[in-house]
Amino acid sequence: MTWTERLYVRWRAVRFLAVESVAALVSMCFLFVGLVIASTLMLVVGWIAVPWYLRALRWWAGLARERAGRYTGTVVGERYLQITDNPGFDDLRRLLTAPSTRRDFAWVAVHSIAALTAGLLAVGIPLAALNSLSIPLYWWSLPADAPVSSIYPVTSWWGAAPMPLIGVGYIVLGWWMIPAMARGISALASRLLAPRRETELSERVTALTESRAAALDAHAAELRRIERDLHDGAQNRLVGVVMMLGLAERSLRVNPEQALPQLLRAQDAASDALSELRTLVHDIYPPVLDELGLDGAVSALAGRSAVPCVLDVEGLQRAPASVEAAAYFVVAEALTNVVKHSAATHVLVTIRTRTDESGHTMVIEVHDDGHGGAVETSGSGLAGIRRRVAAFEGTMTLRSPLGGPTRLEVGLPCGF
Repeated sequence: MTWTERLYVRWRAVRFLAVESVAALVSMCFLFVGLVIASTLMLVVGWIAVPWYLRALRWWAGLARERAGRYTGTVVGERYLQITDNPGFDDLRRLLTAPSTRRDFAWVAVHSIAALTAGLLAVGIPLAALNSLSIPLYWWSLPADAPVSSIYPVTSWWGAAPMPLIGVGYIVLGWWMIPAMARGISALASRLLAPRRETELSERVTALTESRAAALDAHAAELRRIERDLHDGAQNRLVGVVMMLGLAERSLRVNPEQALPQLLRAQDAASDALSELRTLVHDIYPPVLDELGLDGAVSALAGRSAVPCVLDVEGLQRAPASVEAAAYFVVAEALTNVVKHSAATHVLVTIRTRTDESGHTMVIEVHDDGHGGAVETSGSGLAGIRRRVAAFEGTMTLRSPLGGPTRLEVGLPCGF
């Protein structure tokens, strides 16, 4: 490494620590606000402030990860529980006790002290070196009752003579200490803000367990729906067909002229039963997905929507059949909810494939201009969407303030 490169490394460390020292003041504010909110959790206002504080804290911790990542050239990972728009008490309690929240709060507490101290030293050591080197040049011009202040008061040439050596000592100290402090602060951010391997594995196991349970629940609910539709629809019609055929058989023996109308009614009932079976099969896996692909199938849904719908599928790539089927049903259920509950005049559906370090994810966004206030309740269409998405370890975010608009965003990992 050349001397120019060494100087650049030191200058970069000083700049990093100076920024971190200013950021430490903001961390102090986060620490103070967090302690105030913690002290008011016995009151309703404390719980109301929790989602806003956690969102801001995550944003601030994310900036710290970016700064540490830029300085070290590495990526500092993150893993958070989702914050919904209308979290309940159990959701807030789970968010407050989550390992990610404890990591972020511990970081602002440590960062507010360590970074401020390191930043002051990073700026103070070069200034002290410069002052010590220049003392012999100006100490004599100051009044006798106001001597130069350094390690000791300088009141004579004998006191000023060692100052350049002390300045060199400051330079040597800063030369080694400042990069070490910068590495320490960045390592502190990486250590405190990145999820631990054990925690990551534990959260992964929990997520897999929950997604498996959601998949089983969704599968059981789908089987119950199929059984109910078969029992209430096609099965009853087929029973009617059997009875009509029995009556027709009896009429052939007694009064053959009445047999033909009964056979025609049985034929109509059999046709209705066949139509219901086709509809049921369509609901299990729409054949239009194989015929037209996801973009064509969703275009058909948008065209049949009672609310004017605009579809944007630019950037959409083909995905496994199970993922495309889930996306189709998500859009279908979302459009049904818009028609039934939103009083919207316009809806926009956007589907695209996002690619990042974790792989490919199909992102579905449904945005309407209705009155908002959508709430996910047990047994609702939104709950059904969440169960279907959870089976793929996907994500679902709902933003629906009173007065609108409503925005539903779903992410489905494609697994390729």
